[in-house]
Amino acid sequence: MEAISEKAVTRLEDALGKENVYPDNPHRAVRAAVPSPFPVCHWEEHIPDIVVLPKTTEEVVEIMKIANEFKIPVVPRAGATGLADGAVPMRKGILLDIKRMDEILEIDDVNMTATVQPGLGMLELNKTLSRIGLFYPDDPASYPCSIIGGRIGSGGWSLMGSGYGHVPDLVISMEVVLPTGKVIRVGGGGGRKIRKSSVGYRLKDLFIGHSGTLGVTTEATLDLCKKPEAECPAYFGTGSFEESHDLALALERLGLKTMTAVVIFDNEKIEFLRRDDEAYIPQPKEVVSVVLALLYGSEGEVLAARKQVFETAVDKMKATYLGDEIAKGDWASRHDRYHITYHGRNAAGEVSMMSWHCEDAAIVHSELPYVRKKWHEIVKRYKREYDGYFDDWGMFMYTSNPFKAYGDYLTEVDIGVNELEMTPEIWQAFIKMKSEIAAVALEAGGSISTCHGGTRPGDVELACHQELAEGSFDLMKDIKKLLDPNNIMNPGKYLLDEAYQ
Repeated sequence: MEAISEKAVTRLEDALGKENVYPDNPHRAVRAAVPSPFPVCHWEEHIPDIVVLPKTTEEVVEIMKIANEFKIPVVPRAGATGLADGAVPMRKGILLDIKRMDEILEIDDVNMTATVQPGLGMLELNKTLSRIGLFYPDDPASYPCSIIGGRIGSGGWSLMGSGYGHVPDLVISMEVVLPTGKVIRVGGGGGRKIRKSSVGYRLKDLFIGHSGTLGVTTEATLDLCKKPEAECPAYFGTGSFEESHDLALALERLGLKTMTAVVIFDNEKIEFLRRDDEAYIPQPKEVVSVVLALLYGSEGEVLAARKQVFETAVDKMKATYLGDEIAKGDWASRHDRYHITYHGRNAAGEVSMMSWHCEDAAIVHSELPYVRKKWHEIVKRYKREYDGYFDDWGMFMYTSNPFKAYGDYLTEVDIGVNELEMTPEIWQAFIKMKSEIAAVALEAGGSISTCHGGTRPGDVELACHQELAEGSFDLMKDIKKLLDPNNIMNPGKYLLDEAYQ
């Protein structure tokens, strides 16, 4: 790759206006940051050479043509709330920030779609939709600061996905600018608002979850839903993880269409919330693990389903309903937890500055106990060996099957990482720990990631060379080289540089 030249900068300024091209250090440095733990001592290596903020598809086309001509890396960036470094520049170059592309282009309340630019925040979209009784039901933990283009690039997962689907299910069609500057539209056939077609290949999914390696989404048509009349987040306490595991299965097997999610909080997660989360409402000591059953729908549907849920959880499975206060408070605070854990409080109440790392995997229900046991063994071993650098913050397990609350789970172990005192040795230990965690997921027949992507060191090697070993990764490399002949789109991610060797 050539270093960015004055000629290329001048071309970018001519295409976008000088006021939308930022070569200064503050703009460049702040756009190298992400919320996931990072070796701060190497931060400077990932600062882009220049930042550009386009407003239109035509401006993105010009950026891509210039980058392709001068062979300059391009990294698209939305809200940068992802936890797999998708927006971190590995080879400097151009940081393409999409946040000026934030227009709602159309709301079709008859066919239940919204067509938007990718820089629009979901919170802003739903403020507009709520006025006409609709909503866009993508609900990540980072919802208040999540941007639609970033959700598409990461193939994001939704807390309400078992009821309403995840990003691949909610994006109907997209306009995409390829690395060469060519503009294409992908979706269900050729119709912008058609959800299901049998014409051609299913190309839309190729441009969802690619972590910015195949192009830039400049427009998306989204599936909308009627705002539910009622919601019921019911929390049930149990005396062990095993009881919660059984209760979750019993709730899933009710087959309720209103069941939007079932979530298991394991023993270590409850212990962590008790000692370190001001938003958590403490429960009696006999509550060791917790299960959440989330219901959304019409008032009549939710009332009928709630009755069945309580009969199963309380009468049949002997779990304890934790009360209306925690039902309303804990579910309402679900987004707040995304960024509050930048400290860790140990069992003695002592506080140390820590970043939150979430290692996630897709695991089927039957394998949850095994994966939980192995993951905690790994994290606690590293915590003992590197005292003060790592902490075990417990596990969540969320039903993940789109439109169906059964089957596989987003299974996450949350790890406190003392990022500010990180040394090269500790960073390598962190990567090794991640690799061991990922290996357990594959051993259990799962996937390394449900929502964050497998692009980080420690994950990516196993993702590409083991999980995708049976031809998938080779095909990924062929597609990458075909669409991006000069390897300018987010180079260094998913080991796709191998396609050019």
